[in-house]
Amino acid sequence: MLTHQVLHADETPVQMLKPGNKKTHRAYIWAYARGVHEDLKAVIYDFAEGRSGENARNFVGKWRGSLVCDDFSGYKAIIANGVTEVGCMAHARRKFFELHVANKSQIAEYALGLIGQLYDVEREAKPLDNDKRQELRQLRARPIADALFEWTRLQRIKITDGSAIARALDYTLKRWQALTMSLPRRSSI
Repeated sequence: MLTHQVLHADETPVQMLKPGNKKTHRAYIWAYARGVHEDLKAVIYDFAEGRSGENARNFVGKWRGSLVCDDFSGYKAIIANGVTEVGCMAHARRKFFELHVANKSQIAEYALGLIGQLYDVEREAKPLDNDKRQELRQLRARPIADALFEWTRLQRIKITDGSAIARALDYTLKRWQALTMSLPRRSSI
């Protein structure tokens, strides 16, 4: 797993019953997967009783590549040690999706539409080699991402702090560089 350049990581809470305790407490299953464009698909699951970032640090060890992850603070020490942070658009999308399902937010719906267009480009890019994939991203995904960024920035100016939509917009803006790490870079952002 750690011989490859891209690694996906996420942690999921599970209830754990300790023998003799008769109570459950929250434990975590850490999942590590190879990059989506790898020939061999593999996932390693690592159980831990806590959510400490030490679990992820112990797993990656001295590995230095691109880590696709959410904004969980436990990954920050790995990134500080030279791993490249790549944001997970699914985590940004989820915040808008939950808002749209809960109250049919038009702002969330618009964000979902743009993110859906990015997903469409990625589906088209999946069978391509790295060079062609980057070319397609530059041609098709970069303009969509730029529009999403500008729209998100403008929406955030209009939205009251502390609201659910403000939190979704803030997450996306805060994570923007990591969320667009796989796109060809622009000099103005």
